[in-house]
Amino acid sequence: MWEAIANPVKHVVVQTAPAVRVGLGEELGLKPGSRVTGQMVAALKRLGFDAVLDTDFTADLTIMEEGTELLTRLKKVLVDKDETVSLPMATSCSPGWIKYIEHMYPEYLDNLSTCKSPQQMFGALAKTYYAKARNIEPENIVSVSIMPCTAKKFEAYRPEMHDSGYRDVDYVLTTREFAILIKQAGLDFNKLEPAKYDRLMGDSTGAGAIFGATGGVMEAALRTVYELVTGREVPFKNLNIEPVRGMEGIKEATIKIENPLKEWAFLDGVELKCAVAHGLINAKTVMDSVKSGKSSYHFIEFMACPGGCLGGGGQPIPTNPEIRKKRAEAIYAEDGALTLRKSHENPEVRKLYKDFLKHPLSETSHHLLHTKYTKRERY
Repeated sequence: MWEAIANPVKHVVVQTAPAVRVGLGEELGLKPGSRVTGQMVAALKRLGFDAVLDTDFTADLTIMEEGTELLTRLKKVLVDKDETVSLPMATSCSPGWIKYIEHMYPEYLDNLSTCKSPQQMFGALAKTYYAKARNIEPENIVSVSIMPCTAKKFEAYRPEMHDSGYRDVDYVLTTREFAILIKQAGLDFNKLEPAKYDRLMGDSTGAGAIFGATGGVMEAALRTVYELVTGREVPFKNLNIEPVRGMEGIKEATIKIENPLKEWAFLDGVELKCAVAHGLINAKTVMDSVKSGKSSYHFIEFMACPGGCLGGGGQPIPTNPEIRKKRAEAIYAEDGALTLRKSHENPEVRKLYKDFLKHPLSETSHHLLHTKYTKRERY
């Protein structure tokens, strides 16, 4: 990565995952739960990256694609009576979870959302949409990601992740490795003036930020899907549901859809049943429930790591329940501090669809942002 930054021909872009901004400070002398977004961006610019962009942008994009995919599956099941469509639909952002289901429950691979993770969506767009907008040859773009997750390294090297015509993400560094870069460069992190992300794939909403916590993908999806279907904000506080937030290993929520817009009339009265599981022991419990026919979920969020991405294997050590709680509080504080808190409100995502993708699940979207996974042997 240092060689790429030093190469004048290469244009090196970096993306930062939601959970990094609430974990990085711990490696640099700050208390757990410190929010260091602005200083983090400033450090990356001082390190010499040509563009500092945000994985939260493609988290918002993931919600647009994944939410549309869920609604499409529901329509095919409820209206078209298509028995080939698989429900419940499961999220596909966590590469540890993806590899687990490939080994342990391959018969349910069709239940996975076909959406790539935000990291991989970003990589595919960096060498297509971004390259075109910036008039840069894609072979000269080097795509780097800063992740809380060691499994993201494996994900970036998967053969499925070359839809841009190149390796979509070239290098993945963990939060701890990022802290090492800062120390190697001799930066006094705590004295850096906060900076802002660069434009074009740098803007995001609170919904993108909460991807870093268990239940965050589910909440972000519900914020958008409910409003797209009904024209109203999802009334979390007024519904008798168990919240999708919190550190319980398995959480459930039921959202009743009432008075939808005309095009979604078939969903009137439907009770959308959702579940959230973090940690693979809890994922196994939920999957066994699905397999036995005891559950009737429509949508399930799975995260391999306890606490979600904020508890990932690349985060500062130690990671214990108290530290996870503080990181989660910081992530929701990031969300609450933003003006825009729903993915479909992101102006850069809207521009992306207008100028390049056209609409969710378009042909271009399918090519760049979606994928399929395959069965792996257990041993």
